[in-house]
Amino acid sequence: MMMTDEWITIIEKAEELTDMLLLSEAAAEYRQSYNTVYSNKELTNHIRTFTTMKERYEEVQRFGRYHPDYQTVMKNIRVQKRELDLNEKVAALRLAENDLQELFDEISLLIGKSVSDSVKVPTGNSFFSSSSCGSGCGSGGSCSCSA
Repeated sequence: MMMTDEWITIIEKAEELTDMLLLSEAAAEYRQSYNTVYSNKELTNHIRTFTTMKERYEEVQRFGRYHPDYQTVMKNIRVQKRELDLNEKVAALRLAENDLQELFDEISLLIGKSVSDSVKVPTGNSFFSSSSCGSGCGSGGSCSCSA
């Protein structure tokens, strides 16, 4: 593909958008929350332990309640998840992630709509979905939209 002035302009504008995103309040809040969580050794160890337990959980799920450790793993995974969910630093990180994702979703929608109303824009938020079914056209064809 040959580089044209149009492509160069698009790339330059994309770089400008990237710079603006990196300087945004949502990105700064995310970085701060991320650093707060992952600079805390105790919390990092707790996350690592939870990740290991999730792997055990997935193993136990393959066999269901017939697995010898089913009860223990199911109880431990719930307890550990609840502890992480109730941690203020983890909750702040999740909120910051959601805010940043909403910003990305809005930008994706604006870019897609600037090309055409029929452009499919993948978003995890049904508020930004361009489809009347609320889940977007990428949801497996369960909607009856015309796209």
